[in-house]
Amino acid sequence: MSVENPFWSFSCAVYAREGVADACLRLQDRFGLDVNILLFCCWAAREGAGALDAVALDRVVAQTAAWRDDVVRPLRAVRRTLKGGVSPMSPVPSEQLREAVKRLELEAERIQQAALAEALPPRPRPLAPVAARRDDAMTSLIQYFEARGCAPDAAARHDLALLVDAAFADG
Repeated sequence: MSVENPFWSFSCAVYAREGVADACLRLQDRFGLDVNILLFCCWAAREGAGALDAVALDRVVAQTAAWRDDVVRPLRAVRRTLKGGVSPMSPVPSEQLREAVKRLELEAERIQQAALAEALPPRPRPLAPVAARRDDAMTSLIQYFEARGCAPDAAARHDLALLVDAAFADG
């Protein structure tokens, strides 16, 4: 499995857009959603794979659940613990270690995304119009909420709309 893939490039570009990182982290922290799955829902729709139904979404989530739970989340927890230092250690070595852990966390997420990219459903021909693909992205994101047993409130819907807008910002 190659760790270089168009999904990673898409995710880095979208995540760097104004407000997206904060929106994704709010959805992660409030609802326990996986940022990589949020991005995958948008990427799959953008690539023309359509909206992910419950079966497809369950398969995609299950495909990387162990990696997320056993590797990504523990690295994130260590990184967050190190933020601001850990007493009685000096803040400097804590920050240096936090940066190293952050790099490892990003590499773990890149590996997760490579696995997700392999799960992209085949694209129908021809590619649907952008408006339809945007709708597919939102449908998949709402389906992801429902699969987690929750519904997006107004603030979450705002964050989802911001994410979809960023995913389709360049057409």
